[in-house]
Amino acid sequence: MGRVNTPEPPTYGVEEEFLLVDPRTGEPAPLNAAVAENAKRRGVDLELELTSCQVETTSEVASSSADLRAELIRLRRVASDAAEEAGARLLAVALPPTLPQHFPVTDKPRYAHIAERFGMIAHEQGISGCHVHVAVPNRDVAVQVSNRLRPWLPLLLAITANSAVYRNADTGHASWRSVLWARWPSAGPPPHFDSADEYDAAVREMLASGAMLDDGMVYWDVRPSANFPTVEVRVADVPATVADTVLFATLVRALVMTVLAEGERGEPVPPIAAHVLKAAYWTSARYGLDGRLVDLPGDRALRPAAELLHALVDRLEPALTVLGDYDMVRAEVERVLTTGNGAMRQQRAWRRREDVSDVVAEVAAATVEGL
Repeated sequence: MGRVNTPEPPTYGVEEEFLLVDPRTGEPAPLNAAVAENAKRRGVDLELELTSCQVETTSEVASSSADLRAELIRLRRVASDAAEEAGARLLAVALPPTLPQHFPVTDKPRYAHIAERFGMIAHEQGISGCHVHVAVPNRDVAVQVSNRLRPWLPLLLAITANSAVYRNADTGHASWRSVLWARWPSAGPPPHFDSADEYDAAVREMLASGAMLDDGMVYWDVRPSANFPTVEVRVADVPATVADTVLFATLVRALVMTVLAEGERGEPVPPIAAHVLKAAYWTSARYGLDGRLVDLPGDRALRPAAELLHALVDRLEPALTVLGDYDMVRAEVERVLTTGNGAMRQQRAWRRREDVSDVVAEVAAATVEGL
């Protein structure tokens, strides 16, 4: 196990996307403009997503997991109160559990253009994810980090899976969001790039083909951020609880520190064929933390998700120790494995009566848990 040499741990931040629903029916509510206006009066700027039943929070830059936790609690509390004032309920869920009638597109010229270009893919959006930004020195480093993170993306997806119930049905998947999200031509695991120049050339080719409207539609699950000096990890369903998000973000931060140290030591980047990575993604989307997943960083055998998660924490111990988060992460991993992540909570709620109202109630409670 290699040491992590870093003069100062990288800062990080989190974006969380949320669904707005009718408090009585649980169906998506197209009220994001009103919710954003209410939140602004409370000192929080919410982003309006592609569909008008969604909003996004953006944390301040954090230096510690304690700071991040406090910030995410503040943002969820304000967003939840703003939604209630607008006659909606805020849900931290990656897809609507109920049967939506439609997803109205937010009234912005760019979103209207996306809807026109991509048709039903855009109109069936309603997808909520979580993005973690970790500071890196430059875009070339961000691309190299992206290459080294590719083997870990399926496990990160399994940890955060939170879209098991969709359209009044058990999807049979822990993360149905990731299956739907893959329909976008610029989504999914990133290719391997040798440099930021090669990355930029690929983006230009996709823009020229019409597969993307602009560089804001680079939806790969890891990318150099377009707006910040960070590498952005976008693989996750929005986690059910603040605690789940803090765990995910802390693991990502420690992973970035770990792979940076591997690069400094000259360790080779593990080669992974696109079809192998895609298969591992599907297995994680299907089973989440409640099954056997592909040990992609190891021998690629199927192993219990809990075993792989424990192995990840062991791998990250040097970085987590530098951050002062090792004990917290170990305890949080045991909590998630015992009580379940968002997908497992949804599945338990659904199996009680196969009534979607039970799922909505479970998701609503998780959204504000610990606030």
